Amino acid sequence: MLIGFLLALALAVIALYNGLVRSRIKVDEAWADIDTFLKQRFDLIPNLVNTVKGYAKHEKTTLENLTKYRAQLANAGTKEEMAKADNMLTGTLKSLFAVAENYPDLKANTNFLALQKQLTTIEDKLQKARRYYNGTVRDFNTKIAVFPASLIAGMLGFSPREFYEVEESNKENVKVEF
Repeated sequence: MLIGFLLALALAVIALYNGLVRSRIKVDEAWADIDTFLKQRFDLIPNLVNTVKGYAKHEKTTLENLTKYRAQLANAGTKEEMAKADNMLTGTLKSLFAVAENYPDLKANTNFLALQKQLTTIEDKLQKARRYYNGTVRDFNTKIAVFPASLIAGMLGFSPREFYEVEESNKENVKVEF
């Protein structure tokens, strides 16, 4: 009887542990998706900057900021640093497309239009990836906070994950349509 109880308890702990590991892997996978889309956007920015340079010579500050925040994103060491750099980059992209409104020739440039379309697609995917990440973080954090998992999660090294938060000024999508 005691052996049966201990065996059942051991199986329950193993099942709980495996469930927590699966949830943690989902969170990591969701973060990897965000990272992938940030990389795609990162790779698109030099082409965008070069296209705009030819038309908007007087917008040097916006282009310099875009390059600066792109570099910060590349050098980010933690998820928090990456999110902060992403927020700054998103705000600068908004400024860039607002500036583009003043240059009709730029708005009609086929390279610019193609880059704009690619960026719109990436931004949509990035938004979905952020939502999915936050959902998996919510589920994971809930699992490690509720009884009986809360008793075991701390002992096994599971700790809550941070949500991906966007600064208030960047909560709207980058508007890239003219």
